[in-house]
Amino acid sequence: MDQAKAWTRVRGNLRLSAGQRLFDQWLKPIVLIEGSDPETVRLGLPSPFMTNWVKGHYAERLLMEFRSQLPDVRTVSIETLARESRELAPEAESPAAAVPAAAPVAASPAASAERPRFDSRFTFERFVVDTSNRVAFNAARALAEPGKPRFSPLYLHSSTGQGKTHLMHAIGHAFLEACPDATAIYMPAERFMFEFVRAVREKDTFAFKARLRGVDLLMIDDLQFIAGKESTQEEFFHTVDEFMREGKRLVIAADRSPLALEGIEARLASRLGAGLAADIKPAELGLRRAILGRKLEDMPGAQVPAEVLDLLAARISSSVRELEGALNRLVAYAQLNDETVTIAFAESVLGEALRGSQRRITIDEIQKAVSSHFDVKQLDLVSQRRAVAIARPRQIAMYLAKRLTTRSLPEIGRKFGNRDHSTVIHAVRRIEELRGTDSEIDTAVRNLMRQLEA
Repeated sequence: MDQAKAWTRVRGNLRLSAGQRLFDQWLKPIVLIEGSDPETVRLGLPSPFMTNWVKGHYAERLLMEFRSQLPDVRTVSIETLARESRELAPEAESPAAAVPAAAPVAASPAASAERPRFDSRFTFERFVVDTSNRVAFNAARALAEPGKPRFSPLYLHSSTGQGKTHLMHAIGHAFLEACPDATAIYMPAERFMFEFVRAVREKDTFAFKARLRGVDLLMIDDLQFIAGKESTQEEFFHTVDEFMREGKRLVIAADRSPLALEGIEARLASRLGAGLAADIKPAELGLRRAILGRKLEDMPGAQVPAEVLDLLAARISSSVRELEGALNRLVAYAQLNDETVTIAFAESVLGEALRGSQRRITIDEIQKAVSSHFDVKQLDLVSQRRAVAIARPRQIAMYLAKRLTTRSLPEIGRKFGNRDHSTVIHAVRRIEELRGTDSEIDTAVRNLMRQLEA
C-alpha cells in the first residue's frame, strides 16, 4: 500500500472518530505532500496556526494511524504549506462525498449526479450480525436491492457508534454496484443545513433542490443535529415528501426514534416514521467479541491474543466505534514500541478506557463464581486446606481478584483466609503459567471472566 492509499484510510478513521465539526475545522484541510522516503509521511496545512493546533492535538494519533497502515513509517511531519501550494491545492473533500475522499462526479443527466466513494471497510460482508442489529441489517440489504424499493424511507436509529454509518455505506456500495448508472448522495445533516443556508444566501435554492432530489439514493446521517432549525426542517420535509411520492430510496440515521427526536416538527417526525424504523441495540458481549475478531482480520501482521480480545470486549461496552478504536490504539502502540500484546500491556496502554466502563466486581462474587464452577464450598477457598482440588480453584480465584478488582495484594490475601501477599503473587504467576500450557485451566478462566464481567 502506498502513502496515498494509506492517507485515504487514515482520513476516514479520523472523520469517524473526531466527529464532523472538528474534522471539518481542523483535519479536513490537511493534504498529503508526496515524498520518496517510505519512513516519513509529510502532511501540510494552509496556516501556521492550524499546523500548531494539529501538532499539539493529533501528532501522536496521526503517527499511530499511519503505522497501523504502513508499519515502515517512523515519522509524520506536519508542515505549513507554501503560499503557492495553498493556491494550487484542490479542495480536500466534496461537501456531499462520503468519507474518506472527495467524490468524483459521474456523467449523468441529473444535476450534479453524485458517485460518492464509500468507505471500502463498510460493506454488508464486513458487518457482524446478531439479534441486536439483525432487523436493521436485513432492512438495509433490502433497500439496496435493485428494482422498486419495498419501503422508503429507511430510518436507522441507535446510540452513537453502534453501526448506523457502516450500514449506510454498505447500502451505497451494494446499490451502486447493482445499478452502475444510478446516482447517490451521502451527507451528515449538518452539511445539509450548511448547504441549504448557503443556497438561500446565494439565492440558488433551485440548484440545491435539483441536486438532492435528482439522485436515486439520498442518505442523511445524524438527523438530530437539525433539531430546532425551522427553515432547514421545512426544506428537509419537502425533500422527504418528494422522495416518498416518487418512490425513491431515502435513508435517514439518528440517535433516537422519529417520535423521540426533540425539536423536530411533528409532521416531519410522522413522515420519517411512515417508512421502516429499525433500531440497533447496544452490542452484547458475544457481538463485541466477534467484531474484534473481524477487525483483527483487517490488520495484517497484528498479533493480539484471544484473552486480550476477551478483555476488550468485556470492558468496553458503550460503543462499537470506541471498541474498534481501542484495538487500533493497542496494535499501534505495540508496533511503535516493538512490544508483545499481553493483558498487562493492554491495561497499561488503554488505562481509563478499560476501567471507565468496568463493572465493580467484588471478591465475594469471584469466590462464589469459582466455588460454583469447580463444585467446591466457598468456605474451602478461605480455609487452610491444601488439597489440589481446593488449592487450584483458590489460586484461580486469587488470579481473578487481581485481574478484575482494584484491591491490593494484601487486601486480596486477607479475603482468602488472611494469607500473605506473597501467596497471592505466587497464585497469580502460577495461573498465568498454566493458562499457557493447560487448555482446561485457560478455558475455565475465560468462562469465569465472561460470567463475572457480563
